[in-house]
Amino acid sequence: MPHQQEHPKPQRNIISLMVETSSTNSIKIGTKMFSTQFVVIFSLFLSLPILFLLAPRIFPSHNPSIPISPSDEQEDFVLFRKAIASASASATHYPSAHSHLTSKSKKLKIAFLFLTNTDLFFAPLWEQFFKSADKNLFNIYVHADPHSNVTKPSGIFFSHFIPDAKRTYRASPTLISATRRLLANAILDDPTNTYFAVLSQYCIPLHSFKYVYNSLISSKSFDLSSPESDPESTQYNMKIQHKSFIEIISKERRLWKRYVARGKYAMMPEVPFQKFRTGSQFFILTRRHALMVIEDRRLWNKFKLPCYREDECYPEEHYFPTLLSMQDPDGCTKYTLTKVNWTGTRNGHPYTYKAAEISPVLIQKLRQSNYSSSYLFARKFEPICLNPLMKIADKVIFRD
Repeated sequence: MPHQQEHPKPQRNIISLMVETSSTNSIKIGTKMFSTQFVVIFSLFLSLPILFLLAPRIFPSHNPSIPISPSDEQEDFVLFRKAIASASASATHYPSAHSHLTSKSKKLKIAFLFLTNTDLFFAPLWEQFFKSADKNLFNIYVHADPHSNVTKPSGIFFSHFIPDAKRTYRASPTLISATRRLLANAILDDPTNTYFAVLSQYCIPLHSFKYVYNSLISSKSFDLSSPESDPESTQYNMKIQHKSFIEIISKERRLWKRYVARGKYAMMPEVPFQKFRTGSQFFILTRRHALMVIEDRRLWNKFKLPCYREDECYPEEHYFPTLLSMQDPDGCTKYTLTKVNWTGTRNGHPYTYKAAEISPVLIQKLRQSNYSSSYLFARKFEPICLNPLMKIADKVIFRD
């Protein structure tokens, strides 16, 4: 049997073996890298909501405060000096928080001050409000941001836009300046302006003009926080004493953070923390207090300072309550007459009512107050609420 030659087993090429080994390792490494990257990305994705919630606390926001230009401030001071001089020289002595009215001939007025950076959405409703009022019992003043292209509504508002309006920014001292300009214009314009009601384009009336006027000027029982039982508390159907309806809060959980928003010692020594207050920027001041506001320089120099924390900086909610609390606490009711719903507030904005929510029941609910016979105004409403509000205006809103 012939010898059968045995064929040798093919030898594996060393290079191919190395390539195969390298490929296997690459796959393993690639798999590990892919797995690691996936875990990292997935973890970051899960942490986004937490970062979103904590970011304002961990990383202070960029300073939102817009400095007020020296030229604007100088123009304001000139206006304020004119108003103060006019009030001092006026033959009609202005009623104050503790004034005594001695003349039956005096017709005291309410100055309605509208602060806006958009169109006056509810102008038609306010037209209805003023329609039945005696024209000698009120004045209207509008501060419209000149950079916002606000359209002047026809009718009663058209000729009442103040000429020296300046740009405004939310949560900045510019809103303090705008309010002071409104007060100064109203003081300068008419010495019989007795109350000064600060409102916004999102505010609506909750009662007729007659109800509002009587509540502020003559009612002895409207203010439930300090009932006046003295039969001599009114004279000629007018209250002898008038107080400002301004919210003044001394205990609020974030008050310290708001106090140090400009720096821990920035407000010292003029405003120690024990004197720092907060409250609504929508209030009704007496003439005496309106003059206090435009005369002030000392506290203004502190509250105009820029903040470094956007989420804690609302100077327009602190300046007025702090100033009046320090200068005349007994002349203030310490509550506002403008109803605001803070349920579900976001980024410092109150709840905004929608058209579907407008009803007689809502109006009645908004009127309810623990401090006065009723709230007189309310906010905040979507512009689309105008039509349903107009439908119930005569039968509900203006029926007291």
